Amino acid sequence: MSANAPPPSNNPELAGTVDFGYRQVPSGEKKPMVRAVFDSVARRYDIMNDLMSLGIHRVWKRRLLTLLAPRPHLELLDLAGGTGDISFGWLAAGGGPAILSDINAQMLSVGRERAAERAMIGDLRFLVADAEALPLPSASVDRVTIAFGLRNCTDKLAVLREARRVLRPGGRFFCLEFSTVQVAALAPVYDAWSFKVLPRLGSAVAGDAESYQYLAESIRTFPRQEVLAEMMREAGLERVSYENMSAGIVAIHSGWRL
Repeated sequence: MSANAPPPSNNPELAGTVDFGYRQVPSGEKKPMVRAVFDSVARRYDIMNDLMSLGIHRVWKRRLLTLLAPRPHLELLDLAGGTGDISFGWLAAGGGPAILSDINAQMLSVGRERAAERAMIGDLRFLVADAEALPLPSASVDRVTIAFGLRNCTDKLAVLREARRVLRPGGRFFCLEFSTVQVAALAPVYDAWSFKVLPRLGSAVAGDAESYQYLAESIRTFPRQEVLAEMMREAGLERVSYENMSAGIVAIHSGWRL
């Protein structure tokens, strides 16, 4: 974790709270707070992704799609799919039916507009749903992805358990998420970008510095690579592994339902 992050609190008064960036908030309040963040940034989300990552998010997503190995007979559930990058990439690569799901209707609306522009509406099902309690049958999809969304969920273990539940036997789960930098010399540069440049970009481009401050903080409070891998095992996923990219700025975790 970055030196900018406060140490974890052991205050018993924080029982029943969860992280919202560096703040602790009552667990029931996080979802509407996250929803407000993404309502604010939805229309500028794709532009900001390019600015935030200097365009490298496209490389990370291409790697995820390669690992997904799309096939016409396989069905994808794209959790926290937002504006649709993973679903569109899956379909373009020859994957089968896809469910583009997000808890935030504003983000999903942008995804629907982008799908219409790409003539992909007929290949996609849109689902406003909480990834912690999916309104889908057990063993109903072959691949589940969540890209840059798990850190915004209140109960991450519940999301992982739901991902396993809806996977068919032999199905595979993938999580692409910001993680813990593995090269010490890179950490100060990354911190400066995240906490000094990023909120200013958010203010200039999206008119919202506060939401991008939260996004930077949420990265630093997300579980480290091995901690997330252990959470996946606890959720019942097997053959869990992860791959660092860009010196650990992001990682792709995967696990199977066997």
